[in-house]
Order: sequence, then C-alpha cells, then structure tokens
Amino acid sequence: MATVPRHVAIILDGNGRWAKSKGMPRNYGHVKGAANLENICRAADELGIRYLTVYLFSTENWKRDEGEIRALMKLFRSYTKTCLRLARDNNMRCRVLGDPSAFAEDLQEALRELVEKTQGYTGLNFQLALNYGSRDEIVRGMRKLARDVQAGKIADPDSITEETISGYLDTAGIPDPDLLIRTSGEMRLSNYLMWQLSYAELYFTEVPWPAFTKEDLEKAIEDYSRRKRRFGGLLPGEEDEEQA
Repeated sequence: MATVPRHVAIILDGNGRWAKSKGMPRNYGHVKGAANLENICRAADELGIRYLTVYLFSTENWKRDEGEIRALMKLFRSYTKTCLRLARDNNMRCRVLGDPSAFAEDLQEALRELVEKTQGYTGLNFQLALNYGSRDEIVRGMRKLARDVQAGKIADPDSITEETISGYLDTAGIPDPDLLIRTSGEMRLSNYLMWQLSYAELYFTEVPWPAFTKEDLEKAIEDYSRRKRRFGGLLPGEEDEEQA
C-alpha cells in the first residue's frame, strides 16, 4: 500500500503550452487549469493528503504580457468564488501564501473572505500561493523578525532557531511539504517554497497541468512511496544504499 505524503506542493506548469497544442490561446489554458484545481483538490482529499499547496501566480509573473495578466486577475476573481463553494462543500480550509497587497482591493477582499470563512473547516488544508516568491517571503519574514527584535520581543539573537524563522514565513503553522510535483516537464523550483522544500522529494512529469488527473497524482504518490527519504546529507565515507 502506498505511503501517502501528508503535504503535497505542486507547481502548476504548462497551461499555455497545453492550450497552444489545442490551437487555443494561452488564456484558455489558464481557465482549464483553474477548473482542474477542483478535480485535484477532491482527489487529494480522497487519497488522504492533508495539505495541498499550489503555485498560482509568482512575483515574477508580473513580467508577462499585460493582456494575460488582466485575464489572470479576472480568473482569480472568479476562482475565489468557486473555491469558496468547493470549500463549503468539502470542509476544506483555505489559506493564501504570498503578498496579496499588490492586487486590486476587490480581489484582496475576496481572498480575505475565502480565508476567514473557511478557517474553521477541518478537511483538506488548501494553500494558494498568489503573488508569491520564496525570496520575497523570506525578506518579508525577516523584516517582521527585525521589527520584533527592535521592539524587544526577541532579546537574545542566539535564541533564534530554524523554528523561529519558520514562524515568520507565510507557511507558519503548516508542516513542510513531503512531496513537490512539477507538471509539464520543467525541472526547477522557480523560487517556490525554497525554505520549506529543503527535504521534500521532487517529482517531475511531462503531463501539462490542465491534463493532470487523479491517476497522475497517484503515480506521483507511488513513486514517492518507493523512495527512502533522507533528512540531511551523507556523512564522509557513508555509502548511499541506493547506489551500492
């Protein structure tokens, strides 16, 4: 029986390329990709995954074509309503990672409503990374930490630990991902959860996000189950059993 990871993080890649392969505009791929989130949230819950975190819009995505960005903002407005309905129907708690302050006020309010109205739900924990970049997250977190030091809330620098820093990140209170999945064949982290993914298993698939199914998620979990997780590097002279 496969060992199901507690927390799965996904980089949703390939929307535009998938649409192009269908002879459709990029925005069609984004719409279908957003619709697929509902399928994968249900699948994750059915499989016993407790936390699912998805990369929806990065801090670097602002460099895209203005028309595409406008379409994405419109899609996010629509998706927050869909996500609220999905959360109500499935007892799903939603959180937002990143810095929503860059978005229009109505979208910020919709995201606040999504978080507030679902905070008491006890099913799947669903994190949406929006205007998120790991370096930006760490900078924002360290600014908060510095302000607390300045205010005297942290008096001894030697008392700062990894747990202290984790508590200042967007994912405070959320366990680190066990498994990262990236769709559409790319093999990089793209400034995503770099602190949190330190010991995660990485899984890359050629399947583009709009075509990613529950069966593809199961394949990733099966692959994860076959791995022997290592929390830290090998000691000098220690032999990797898998390479022996």
